[in-house]
Amino acid sequence: MDVKDLVIGVVFLFQSIIGILGNFSLLSYYLIHYFIKQKLKTKDLIFTHLFTANSLIIVSKGVLMTIQAFGMQWLISDFGCKVLLYVQRLGRNMSIGTTCFLSVFQAITISSSDSSCMLLKAKITKYIGLYITLCWVLYMVINMIFPVYLYIKGNSKNMTHKRNSAYCSNVGYDEVAVSLYTVFCVFSEVLLSVIVAWSGGFMVVILYRHKQRVQHIRSSHVSFSVSPESRATQSILVLVFTFLGLYTLSSILQGWNAFVYDNEGWIMNITAIISMCFPTLGPFIMSHNSIAVFEFLFFCMRNRNIS
Repeated sequence: MDVKDLVIGVVFLFQSIIGILGNFSLLSYYLIHYFIKQKLKTKDLIFTHLFTANSLIIVSKGVLMTIQAFGMQWLISDFGCKVLLYVQRLGRNMSIGTTCFLSVFQAITISSSDSSCMLLKAKITKYIGLYITLCWVLYMVINMIFPVYLYIKGNSKNMTHKRNSAYCSNVGYDEVAVSLYTVFCVFSEVLLSVIVAWSGGFMVVILYRHKQRVQHIRSSHVSFSVSPESRATQSILVLVFTFLGLYTLSSILQGWNAFVYDNEGWIMNITAIISMCFPTLGPFIMSHNSIAVFEFLFFCMRNRNIS
C-alpha cells in the first residue's frame, strides 16, 4: 500500500470514529432525555435531526473513503456503493437544512421581545417537527432522481463512456445530470447558505447591542451575568460560521472536481476530508452539548465496569 493512501485512510478512519462517537453519543443522550420526559425542547429537536444527518454523512462517506484509501473496494458492490452515495447526499442536504432551521430559530428566539417575533416563534415551535419531516421526505425524493437517471442512462445504447471514481463507476459527464444537480441541489444549498449567513449576521448584531447594554450596566456598578440564552447563541454562532466556512470550501472543491479529472485523486480526498469536518466537529463545537457527550460516555463506562 502506498504511504499516501495509508495516511489518507488513517485520517478518514480517525474522522469516522470521532464523528460517530460524538454524534451517536448526543443522539443517545437526546433519545434517553425524550423517553424520560416525553418531550424535547425545540432547539434540542433540531439538534437531534442535525446529528442524525451528520451521522449519515460520516457512516456513508467515511466507509466509502476508508475502503478506497485502504484498497478494499471488494468489500462493497457497485449497488451498495450507489446506496451509500444516496445516503451521503441525503445527509448533506439535511445537514444544511437543519443548520438553517437552527440558525433562523435562534435568531428569532433572541429577538422575541418583538410581538411579531414572539408569534412567529410560537408557530415554529408548534410545527418544527412537521417542517423537518417534510424536509426529509423532499430530499429523499429529490436524491432518487440521480440514481434513477444514471441507471437509465447507463443501460441506454447511446450512453457516454463510463469512468471509475473513488466511489464507484458512473456515467461520464452528462449535461442533463449536471443540470438536474444544479437545479435541485446546488441552488437549494446556495439559498439555504444565504439564509444561514443572514441569520448569523442578525445574531451577531443582536449580541453586539446586548454587549453594549451590558457594558453600560457594568459602568453603573450593577452586577450582571451572561444569560444561558446568550451563551447558547454564541455556541450556535460558532457552529453556524464553522458550517459556512467548511461547506463553502467543500462546495468550491466539489465543483472544481466535477470538471477537472484528478488522476492522483488529491482534490477528491481533500474535498472528502473537508466535507467530513463539520459533521465530525459539530457535536463538540457546542460547549454545553460536549459536556453531555462526556457525561454520557462516563455513564456508559461506569455501568460497563459495574456489570
